[in-house]
Amino acid sequence: MFKNPFSFEGRIRRTEYGLSIIICYAYAMLVGGFIGMTKLYEPIMWVLLFPAYWFVWAQGAKRCHDRGNSGWYQIIPFYGLWMLYADSDNGINEYGPNPKGTGNL
Repeated sequence: MFKNPFSFEGRIRRTEYGLSIIICYAYAMLVGGFIGMTKLYEPIMWVLLFPAYWFVWAQGAKRCHDRGNSGWYQIIPFYGLWMLYADSDNGINEYGPNPKGTGNL
């Protein structure tokens, strides 16, 4: 789990995608709280949040790949919910083998 989390290549399971979302929200809340308590300038917050955005975009692209779609599908409204609940493509697709390890014959 979390192999190459900042890479846009490969496939991940629903569990890893869901944990990625939770981790990103927790990090964003910590950064927002830190910036709010220290009264630092807002641009510093965006610099600190950039790695979290990159992480979530990469994980979202890999989850799209697991569904057999391009990573650009994640910009469709509410598609993130579909990625959380829909099952992956069986077997190998153009983005790699199934991360569940099933149907990779």
